[in-house]
Amino acid sequence: MSETWPLLPSIIGLAASIVLLGVAGTRLAKTADELADRTGLGEAVAGALFLGAVTSLPGILTTVTGALGGDAEFALANPIGGVAIQTVWLAIADLVYRRANLEHAAASLDNLLQALILVGLLALPIVAYATPDLAIGWFHPATLLIPVFYAYGLRLLRQMREAPMWSPRMTRDTRTDDGEDRSTTSTRRLWTTLAVLAVIVGVTGWVIGQSGLGLIAATGWPSAVTGFTITTAISSLPELITLLAAVRLGALTLGVGGIIGGNVFDTLMIAVADLFYLEGTIYASVGPASLVLLGGTILITAVLAAGLVVRDRRGVGFEGVALPTLYLATVGGALWAS
Repeated sequence: MSETWPLLPSIIGLAASIVLLGVAGTRLAKTADELADRTGLGEAVAGALFLGAVTSLPGILTTVTGALGGDAEFALANPIGGVAIQTVWLAIADLVYRRANLEHAAASLDNLLQALILVGLLALPIVAYATPDLAIGWFHPATLLIPVFYAYGLRLLRQMREAPMWSPRMTRDTRTDDGEDRSTTSTRRLWTTLAVLAVIVGVTGWVIGQSGLGLIAATGWPSAVTGFTITTAISSLPELITLLAAVRLGALTLGVGGIIGGNVFDTLMIAVADLFYLEGTIYASVGPASLVLLGGTILITAVLAAGLVVRDRRGVGFEGVALPTLYLATVGGALWAS
């Protein structure tokens, strides 16, 4: 394992990351909203592609840093924790958007299908955990299946968007994407802005990864729990900032799509963690705490999917209470299993 940062630089690195991600996240939401209208992709798909991919960059770098550093539980807990905490961000956004339940107002079949795809993607690491001796070189075959399943999910999304067989019921609280391009900024400048923001959040992700490993080494905290909570919460700040900014802009489907699309994208980081962990398959090197984190995150995603179907009209629906409760229960279960 490479030398870790001391405690004080680690704390400073995490604090600086919070500031940088907060500034970048606000700008990112506006840029993604303008690109959604300019490209004609729609808010749900643009949220998944632009917000989901760019805001996941800190988590990617954090995961790679942990895997190369030889800490399997930290590397695996980061993408799983990203999915969990980013889903909890929706409960916070529900408190900000007081007119109606956010999952009700941002009715979208794209988001519902992405949530179901996410459940399937999260199931693959559990199969890998149960078969740790299967390996192709140093990684597990499930690592190859994750991007294949992801690509097939994107194909289903495109197919459903082109020829939808279902449609959500529109109510007075439903907010739809009108697709009208009101931006006066040139397309080239929008793409340049997106690229610059991607670099900023990417570098910040590397800092978070180094700081997280330093924090674990200095405090002795469990790697899985630290990765699932502290570093993940900080690396997921772009998702929270862009979600709240999108809600204020009235781009509700963009905000929710950015969270769910980012979660789907984050499952690719499970495969990345296994590929960059060079001491054998990562699933053979983690303990039961990682399995608790996976199971809890699947439950959290299932509750979100139920919320998208039920579409409770209250400002904070049943999922607004269930999501943070399940998150805390998952952390407690992982601590007990560590």
